[in-house]
Amino acid sequence: MYVVNFLTPGIFWAGQQTQLNHLTRTDRALSWIHIAFLFWVSIMPFSTNLPAQFTAYRVALLVYRVNILFLGVTLYWSWNCALRGGLVSGDVPAQVSDGIKRRIINAQSLYAFGALLCVVDPYWSLAVFAGVQLYYALGLRRMS
Repeated sequence: MYVVNFLTPGIFWAGQQTQLNHLTRTDRALSWIHIAFLFWVSIMPFSTNLPAQFTAYRVALLVYRVNILFLGVTLYWSWNCALRGGLVSGDVPAQVSDGIKRRIINAQSLYAFGALLCVVDPYWSLAVFAGVQLYYALGLRRMS
């Protein structure tokens, strides 16, 4: 679980860095959105530890999943805020912007599928979570 606890924020921080690389400037609202993002990152050790200690309890997986959901929602929100606020560099192709959104939506959909599997078996749910994290940690582009 330590590796999962290390990988999850790393994956989301890499996504955040991708977004930040495309900005020409920032504003107060975007800064506060990123502070909210850091809040969700800061509680990852707690939410990751729950399924490690209480694997058979579905609520532990749900808390972990909700934490990941809020990380994804906050990243999606920050990108849309940057687009609406004119903070994204004008030379960023639409395909890049669409790709950023698609990766977040795809990841969240896969995590949601994993969360639904906890109804059948919590271990299957954890296996899907691990698979999604490995996929994104390795930076594979097949689904993007």
